[in-house]
Amino acid sequence: MTLQALSPGGDGEDDLLGELTALYASVCRQSDARLVPYRTRYPHGLSSDARNLADYLSLRSHDLRPLQQRLVSAGLSSLGRGESQVRVNLARVIHRLDEAAGPDVAASEADNGAQRLESHTALLFGSRHHNRYARIMVTLPPEAAAQPELIRQLVANGMDCARINCAHDDSAAWQRMIENVQTVAAESGTPVRIFMDLAGHKIRTGSIQAGAAVLHLQVRRDVYGQITEPARVLLSADRAAAGNGLPCLPVDRALLDQLRTGHSLHFRDARDKYRVLQIREPAGNGAWLAECEASAYVLPGTGLRWQGVSEDGAFITSDAYRCGEFTGKPQNIRLFRGDHLLLRRDRQPGMAAATLPTGTLRPAQIGCSHPEIVDLLRPGDSVWIDDGKLGCTVVQNGPEGVLLQVSHAGPRGARIQGGKGINLPDTELPLPALTEKDLADLDFVCANADMVGFSFVRKLADVDTLRQELVARNRTALPIVLKIETAAAVKNLPDLLLGTMGQHPVGVMIARGDLAIELGSVRMAEIQEEILWICEAARVPVVWATQVLDTLARKGVIARPEITDAAMSVRAECVMLNKGAYIGDAVSVLDNILTRMDAHQYKKVSRLRQLHW
Repeated sequence: MTLQALSPGGDGEDDLLGELTALYASVCRQSDARLVPYRTRYPHGLSSDARNLADYLSLRSHDLRPLQQRLVSAGLSSLGRGESQVRVNLARVIHRLDEAAGPDVAASEADNGAQRLESHTALLFGSRHHNRYARIMVTLPPEAAAQPELIRQLVANGMDCARINCAHDDSAAWQRMIENVQTVAAESGTPVRIFMDLAGHKIRTGSIQAGAAVLHLQVRRDVYGQITEPARVLLSADRAAAGNGLPCLPVDRALLDQLRTGHSLHFRDARDKYRVLQIREPAGNGAWLAECEASAYVLPGTGLRWQGVSEDGAFITSDAYRCGEFTGKPQNIRLFRGDHLLLRRDRQPGMAAATLPTGTLRPAQIGCSHPEIVDLLRPGDSVWIDDGKLGCTVVQNGPEGVLLQVSHAGPRGARIQGGKGINLPDTELPLPALTEKDLADLDFVCANADMVGFSFVRKLADVDTLRQELVARNRTALPIVLKIETAAAVKNLPDLLLGTMGQHPVGVMIARGDLAIELGSVRMAEIQEEILWICEAARVPVVWATQVLDTLARKGVIARPEITDAAMSVRAECVMLNKGAYIGDAVSVLDNILTRMDAHQYKKVSRLRQLHW
């Protein structure tokens, strides 16, 4: 709706006053109508927060741009920074034009939206303990369960809130993480809130069929082809042993027990090349580290001739050993724009494209963690895989699944791996609000957390379901943080807020990773701003999340665009960092940025502190 529909335009103060008066009446009328369906959700009467949010949504249903220009020309407020007190600001502008046109609202009488927002923020994330407005939330890595010193570093560098993602680890690890956080918080005298994220319905790609069972031991060479580092391998009786990134070769336990440093294993590889594994040092749990001075291709069952040394110094050899059975690495499924991919409706392992004996081309195939969603896809629907690295469009439905055509991939194609996220922005998914895992995890969350993150929330009925589960676990007032990561959640955000904040402590997380895939990166830039404005009008605290200082946290290198992004995050009440090897450094840098920016920015308002040039 445009303002021309409210009142005739004009350049004089009388026309401006009439236009503002009509706008004020329209906002009040629309706001009252919007709040009618929610009155039963406010047992003690509509809150001022709900009223202000409804006022803001009503105000923004008009195109205010022509009016704003005229207000600025008249030396009045442009209405561009009044999210926290919509009706009060409008009334004051009208009063400036004509004291008789409407009562002024004294500061003591006005509902101070900024103070209410700060109060709600403290309820969720704790009071300020640093010289900045925004709190810092850190996703704890698995190491936090066993390394209190890591928690100590994070708290010292500025962490206010510790996030535990229930999609990873288990309750035993979570318990140790929380105990470490509580111990360090008590030692430092700095309270740290515990935020636990329910995993939700994260749809992921299924497993990939294994390729040929062959283990490639590869040496490293310089630009001249000279060997600079031998091939290293972990010899273990446990096929799933972790070797700090080293390949693992399964061998018999009896062989491992008699290995010593200086022993060697001789064999012929898949190319009939003679190779020697030199035993270097024990690697824990009975495993041994071995090195090979030349590249080798090892097959299951390869014969091993052990060579050792007796107590009197004589060589001892035995041909009694063989490599154990192992599987090959998952097939490399790489797709390019225009290629086809079959999304299966069963859980069969995925496989690469192949030419059949009939001469026809079988497309690459992949399953998913929720096969039931395949029947919901329709031709033209978008399917995004692995954080948007691969974009596809549904071509047709078939007996085995739906055929997709790749519409988006990098110039070198995109590789599909198992366990990667699938986003379906065009498809309505009739999935329950909480998974069986969520319900089981909720028992632990209610017993240990200060707030719960609601992943993939879509509609108000989802929130009602979670609230009922909290009541059943005697945590009626446990704050809920709504993770806005789907197009449906964006569309329903006003309904989610108006239907929840009257009866339950609530916050909002802008989960920019999934949301950018759902909306598109360009649209995401606009939507994150709108979410900030709407939540400020509702006096609801916001968490600015996903990939903040991501390069620094993972690689220890500061990327300049990420510095700008971190500076923009100062407008939120809390900023979330994901885990990484350099997460301590990332917390320190973010604390520095937020502290500096606090002197320059509050929400949309630029703070004009003294400059020293």
